[in-house]
Amino acid sequence: MNKIFDHSNVMYVKNVPRKGRGVFANTPFTAGDLIERAPTWGFDSAEVALLDRTGLFEYYFVRHDRQLKNDSMAGYVIFGFISVVNHSSMPNAKIFWSDEDSGAWATLVAAKDIKAGDEITHRYTNISSYPHYIKFIE
Repeated sequence: MNKIFDHSNVMYVKNVPRKGRGVFANTPFTAGDLIERAPTWGFDSAEVALLDRTGLFEYYFVRHDRQLKNDSMAGYVIFGFISVVNHSSMPNAKIFWSDEDSGAWATLVAAKDIKAGDEITHRYTNISSYPHYIKFIE
């Protein structure tokens, strides 16, 4: 089994049948633990129209907190393992956003206890935007 570890060896990526890549805990996490913090690149609605026609569509994130503030950023690419964490309707992790002088950051935090070997999942906020042919598997 091919596993690619993050720099701290607390999580790894491996292929999940019928789902593609997934992120797994290499060490246990307790609810509230920080799993990863990663920088992002934001883009506006004009760029969304271009990105939605590419494979990157499945990897960018929508921040509803920014949309409520009428922010021009329509989506974000996250530069970290967070970008390949799979969706679950009953996730064990949650993404929190922060805006710093260095740009927007995404932080993945354990929403409940996660055992070593468990897949790390979060809830996609823009799941209704996905094409009908993409089926999410729990």
